[in-house]
Order: sequence, then structure tokens, then C-alpha cells
Amino acid sequence: MTEKSEITFEDKKVITPEFRVSFPSVFQPKSFLGSEPKFSVTMLFPKNTDLKDLKRAAHLALIEKFGPKEKWPKNLKNPFRDGDEMEDMNGFEGMIFVRASAKERPGLVDRRANEILDPSDFYAGCYARASVVAFGYKTAGNQGASFALLNLQKTRDGDSLTGKRRAQDEFDAIEDDEYESESVSDIDDALGF
Repeated sequence: MTEKSEITFEDKKVITPEFRVSFPSVFQPKSFLGSEPKFSVTMLFPKNTDLKDLKRAAHLALIEKFGPKEKWPKNLKNPFRDGDEMEDMNGFEGMIFVRASAKERPGLVDRRANEILDPSDFYAGCYARASVVAFGYKTAGNQGASFALLNLQKTRDGDSLTGKRRAQDEFDAIEDDEYESESVSDIDDALGF
């Protein structure tokens, strides 16, 4: 059994498997129900994803906070939640979801490790992986394990979970001479103006 004193930050730090991004707040912190504003992301993992490293980190965080498993309080909050229980949430079906948050803005890079500066490039529905660290908590009558968000890497694009399409996907580029063939009067005549 691992002792509390043997657990290090690195033991609880994990690079996640690829997940689908939901509710990203990585450029500006947001407040939920009057809580302190934080940067955050909800990570959607298909149910067959191997999450053993994340689960091990959460387990170690609980040992560090509460001691051996026999001493853990009842009704601990589980950071791994069943997306099927969120039937009204787009993209959650068939997923395990995990939320990670931080007071400090996470680093954000693309697949080539270049910094992402444009908020439209990291959206609900794209795919990413994250570096997170597990921690145990006991606040306001709630206790359990959660994850602090350190950094994010966008791995690929995906369909938006909001149903809104990106402008780059909605429009083709317009050539400067494309509309020169028709004059305004030709269009007015055709429309009966």
C-alpha cells in the first residue's frame, strides 16, 4: 500500500488519452453558480478508453488527502461520470466525462506544439489531450478527487458540439473577379426591381 508521505506531484500528474472537448473555458475564466472564476474543460472519453493512469492518479490523491482506503469518508465525489446520465447534453452519450479546472490559464498548443492564440481554434467538439494533476478535496461538505488543468494540446478538429459551424467550413474563398460578370442592374432586372 502506498503511504501518504511517498506520493509526489509527479505520481498524480497524467497526460490524458485523446478526448473530445466540451465546455472549454481556456482563454477567459468563467464562474459557475457564483463560484470563483476558473479556466476549465470537460473531457469526453469514449467508454472503452483506457483511463487507468487517470484513475490511479485520483486514487493516489485520495490516499494523500484521506489516508488508506479504509479511512476514506463515505459518499466521495467521483471525478469520472457517466455521460449517458446527461441525455440532454450533445456529445455526452456513450462517454465518460471528467472536468479539469485551474485558477491559472493553461498553456494551449496545436498538434505541432505551436501556441494557439485564436479562441475559435479551440472549441467544443475539437479533440485534445491534457496534462492534469489529481488532488483530493474536502470543502463545503463535498469531498472527493478532482483534476487540476495544467496544459492542453489540440490534436484535431471535429464537428462542433454547439451545432454551429466554423466560418472556415461554412464559406468558400471568393475570388476578386467572381462577381464582376454580373452588374447590379442585371440582378435588379432579374429580381424585378
